[in-house]
Amino acid sequence: MGLRRAAAYSKRKARPFTRISSVQNKAYIKTVPPQKIVKFIMGDSKAYDSGKFKFVLKLISGENVMVQIRDNALESARQALNKNLETSFPGMHYFAIKAFPHHILRENKQLAGAGADRMQKGMQLSFGANVGRAAMVEPGKDIFVVAVENEKNARLVKQFFLPIRAKLPCKTRIVWERR
Repeated sequence: MGLRRAAAYSKRKARPFTRISSVQNKAYIKTVPPQKIVKFIMGDSKAYDSGKFKFVLKLISGENVMVQIRDNALESARQALNKNLETSFPGMHYFAIKAFPHHILRENKQLAGAGADRMQKGMQLSFGANVGRAAMVEPGKDIFVVAVENEKNARLVKQFFLPIRAKLPCKTRIVWERR
């Protein structure tokens, strides 16, 4: 079975109720799904820490509500952006993912019948099974941070961000800073 569409998970105002118990049978979340994001920091982090990169571009959540971004969306955006950065200026950049997918998504088994929203067990076992992870991003928080040496490279990074925005389930904006 494929993934549900992003609208099923993307806009949430608060974190749903979760129950963690020392007795595993009473805990709602029995196991944590595996992390799909391979790397969170790429490029030259030593040069970034020493202040060699003068231009910092950030992709920031532009929604005015908390939004959930699935880990597979973050990973696909990371792969596309990292490929562009490595082909354009290999090793001469710093790239970090600031949104960490710690929230566990759940889904109830679905029936194809006449309007049933889950299998007929009443409220018994209505919490759902673990299907993935998501990062809960507050309004105005960083999603991706890229630092480069000069203004020409910063303009290129801004162009790289434009197709990446379509992979994320929220409105975003690009912020350009000079260090």
